Amino acid sequence: MGILKLKPSGKDYIWGGQRLAREYGKEMKGDILAETWELSCHPDGPSYITNGAYEGKTLRQYIDAEGRQVLGTNCDRFEDFPILIKFIDAQDNLSIQVHPDNRYAQEHEGQYGKTEMWYVMDAGKDAFLYYGFKEEISREEFARRIEEDTLTEVLHKEYVQKGDVLFIEAGTIHAIGKDILVAEIQQNSNVTYRVYDYGRVGKDGKKRELHIEKALDVTKRVPAVRDGSHYPHIADCDYFTVDKLFLDGTTMEKMEGCVTGQSFVSILILDGQGKISNQGETVEYKKGDSIFLPAGSGSYAVEGTCDALITTVRGQK
Repeated sequence: MGILKLKPSGKDYIWGGQRLAREYGKEMKGDILAETWELSCHPDGPSYITNGAYEGKTLRQYIDAEGRQVLGTNCDRFEDFPILIKFIDAQDNLSIQVHPDNRYAQEHEGQYGKTEMWYVMDAGKDAFLYYGFKEEISREEFARRIEEDTLTEVLHKEYVQKGDVLFIEAGTIHAIGKDILVAEIQQNSNVTYRVYDYGRVGKDGKKRELHIEKALDVTKRVPAVRDGSHYPHIADCDYFTVDKLFLDGTTMEKMEGCVTGQSFVSILILDGQGKISNQGETVEYKKGDSIFLPAGSGSYAVEGTCDALITTVRGQK
């Protein structure tokens, strides 16, 4: 089945910058590259295979051709590919937003809800995220503050630095602040309800659409709580499990693992360079690469120097 290297789809949202092109070698067609969808079967931005027999095909086309066994038995409970992985370059503040859970999203949008996690790859001095409320508020106050443009007064600011991890359950109000670079692992969904966007206008000169009534329906109007219950993983839920890999090239220069028939393995290279070996095949990697190992691939090894996120799908608890 082979090691698959993936090329992302890019997004030019108005708050983005140029770091993903400048520092990670991502293709940029315009002046802005806000996001790259590194592991994606979503129709709004598929990822493409760049090597082997399926070169030039989308990841979705590969799965359709090879069969769902390449995803692993733990993915049988999902109707579609379960996750989406992105790089996000926030040169400016993202809109304040919330994502629905599966029940609401499937009823109103016809796709999955969105629970996600952020790994902070870099952050400027005093950079922060909005993450939940300072204290519990009523639906009426939530609606009033949206109307009066005072919502940020009741949101919790989470100051962040490189290496921080935040887990954002569906229903948690949030926003990435400016001057932050993030790797995001999320459910396979593109449903976002914006409640505040700083009065910005889109390319058409009009203010971007808000989704206030839907946001009022789904938002948990309480403080978000960071906890360490995912240990030994940096994130773990029914949709994805994420582990951190660090090879310094001296003390640790090789990691060996096994891709069982239960789940595929995604390796997102945050930094470094080296090679990945599996089933007699060796592929070189560099900073910014996204690698997919199909379920049942057996033993594999990562060698060199790297900072990486390894994502799998576990059985349902």
